[in-house]
Amino acid sequence: MLGTATHAMPMDELLQASLKTEQRFSLNWTYLNAITRGVSVIDLGALALRNLRDARQFAREYGYDVEQPGVLDYLRRIQREALGFVREQFLEPGQQSVLPAEVCDDSDPLQLLVLASQRAHRFEPLRLWACVLLKVMHGLFYIDNNLKLRHFAAIRQQVFAGLDEVIQIDGDRQYLSDGRICLPLVHVDRKRNKGRHSILLKLLQKPEYVAADIHDHLGVRLTLNTRIECLLALDLLRRAHLITLTNLEVSRTRNTLVDLLAAKEIFTRHRAEIDRSPGYPSALLQQMDQELAAISQRQTQRDNPHSAADFQSLQFTVRKMIHLPAAALGRPEQAPRAEDGGEALVTENGDVSFFFAYEIQLLDAASLAKSQQGAASHEAYKRRQVETARRRVLGLELLAWLQSQSGGAGTIGP
Repeated sequence: MLGTATHAMPMDELLQASLKTEQRFSLNWTYLNAITRGVSVIDLGALALRNLRDARQFAREYGYDVEQPGVLDYLRRIQREALGFVREQFLEPGQQSVLPAEVCDDSDPLQLLVLASQRAHRFEPLRLWACVLLKVMHGLFYIDNNLKLRHFAAIRQQVFAGLDEVIQIDGDRQYLSDGRICLPLVHVDRKRNKGRHSILLKLLQKPEYVAADIHDHLGVRLTLNTRIECLLALDLLRRAHLITLTNLEVSRTRNTLVDLLAAKEIFTRHRAEIDRSPGYPSALLQQMDQELAAISQRQTQRDNPHSAADFQSLQFTVRKMIHLPAAALGRPEQAPRAEDGGEALVTENGDVSFFFAYEIQLLDAASLAKSQQGAASHEAYKRRQVETARRRVLGLELLAWLQSQSGGAGTIGP
């Protein structure tokens, strides 16, 4: 019952209301402010643990009891992985020696929690480096304990099964077909898995940190010759029920490719010609695209700060219902407890079903060519992501200190 003590207390040890403490009575205003304002842990410059005993209790409540077999070895492994990530992503080759030996010592990872709590009211590089490592480790813990990532192979197979029904291959050519129309594809790019450190990098630069879902673990990018054909492809995917208003995450829909009102005008003007065309009307579609470009208003919807302003595409985040059998989950085939529900549907035999979000992108050949060079290229996009994550994880104080220690190297990469 809520509010009932879990253990009886002897009469001579009854609790009495008191504010008396062994040390001066105080409140941690920095922490209380962060908790009540919803500040992300990645934006904090210190923890508030008093000693190793406090750190051990913190770790246990976090989910890792170092007294349990294998836990300490796992924490050491994650600490070493976090160190490697920081060195590879955030430090220049000549900056490797700035990492304090205490942070690199993995004999007792709980010491990082104590180091991250020391001298919180003044600049202390050792504390800040401990915080850096813990922030990265926090992201790695999230990745390791995410149910969807753990069963990624099964999820990928189910996501691509529906797409494979409409993406047809004939020799060295690929087509998008639903049995009604057949559109030639310039290129098909399947994102089969976002790498572990790519996921981590994205988590570290997102405002919500690990609380936010990563929506592009899986996805497909379909490139067609013209923007008009991109709209034809979108309607085909709608008819195939792969993109519908019921399975879209509408807040993540992005259109920087097509002025729909202008496209409707051009399509209406040439619809009869399309109907009369004896074969595939490639030349007519190119003409329609030129006319569309002449009257279109530029589409500038762009919420991702790392995407270049000239990257143009139709982008949709789609939810797919995934079904995992009980055997794959390693759980007994028995009726679930009521509290097993949550975000997933648990059947009587222990199978689990849940929604998984993946991306579908449509773009024309000209936009694809533009995306492979300059500011819109993937390499430039990744550099912007790394720099955002670096600034956020290291923080302004440590960045300034690092710059002074390394002769003015303030950013990573060109």
